[in-house]
Amino acid sequence: MFPRRETRAIQVGGVAVGGGAPVVVQAMTKTDTRDVRATVAEIRRLEKAGAEIVRLAVPDRAAAAALREIGKRVRVPLIGDIHFDHRLALAALDAGIDGLRLNPGNIGSPDKVREVVRAAAERGVPIRIGVNSGSLEKDILARAGGVTAGAMVESALRHVRILEDLDFRLIKISLKASDIPRTLEAYRLLAGRVDYPFHAGITEAGRLLAGSVKSSAGLGLLLAEGLADTVRVSLTAPPEKEVFVAWQILQAMGIRARGVSFVSCPTCGRSEVDMMTVAARVEKAVLGLRLPLTVAVMGCTVNGPGEAKAADIGLACGRESGVIFRKGKLLRRVPAARMADELIAEILKLASDPER
Repeated sequence: MFPRRETRAIQVGGVAVGGGAPVVVQAMTKTDTRDVRATVAEIRRLEKAGAEIVRLAVPDRAAAAALREIGKRVRVPLIGDIHFDHRLALAALDAGIDGLRLNPGNIGSPDKVREVVRAAAERGVPIRIGVNSGSLEKDILARAGGVTAGAMVESALRHVRILEDLDFRLIKISLKASDIPRTLEAYRLLAGRVDYPFHAGITEAGRLLAGSVKSSAGLGLLLAEGLADTVRVSLTAPPEKEVFVAWQILQAMGIRARGVSFVSCPTCGRSEVDMMTVAARVEKAVLGLRLPLTVAVMGCTVNGPGEAKAADIGLACGRESGVIFRKGKLLRRVPAARMADELIAEILKLASDPER
């Protein structure tokens, strides 16, 4: 792991970004923002899942007008995602939005950009410059000969200069492509050019399984090189799943922990119990816990006892029975039919123990 890249610090609502703050998990709603009830319900689910910042699409005036009421009903900071129309950015700021995602070069004349930047500066609202490989400027594409990492960086710097020329420095930057090599190269190239925090992700990663794999690989590389201050996993799946995967990546990298770290063996011909059923039941029962616990469910006597002892609480299965360990100490042997229930009970007991 490389050291985290040193950046300026900004605030998105009450959440610190950059400047050494913990890596932040961001999500985006998939509801119609104009539907206040549905959007609030989705944001509350995202809050429960662990989203720390939530972005909303603001495609028209009705969506911008809905932001005020949405903001009153949720706790998490909100970011308005805006393209082409500076009036939507102004309306979002008036509604109390905590951050903007826009590219200043595509919202109109210099006077319009100046008006938005002035309003954001007055409110202390940061702006994320969001460069996407699918929407680069035509002149940059012509010079680069296509969608390259260098072209993405040139686009980002063009937008950065617009804001800096207006003496605005509350900036966050993202450089997203749907493939990992180009994304990683772009962040590496830009890291030496600016000291603004980076929002990272692999855009349009795909459906739940394939997209989770691609996001894990891409974000794992970016995080390992210290190139991410906020992260979003982009999946063709419910947004709560995106948040879950983001936290799993951070937890697997040893960067942040939230809730249970679940360790289970893949099973093999040595296993003499129905490991898949046991593991599924235990995982479902404990994933709602928010305490940082490591739970292990292991299927045989080769690696099982060692992994189970190393966990906060673990099960090592044998022939038609298993043994439960807590903090490295053997608690008891349990029959196969009771293994899942007994382990779940011990996990819940440990979670409620103030001296755990």
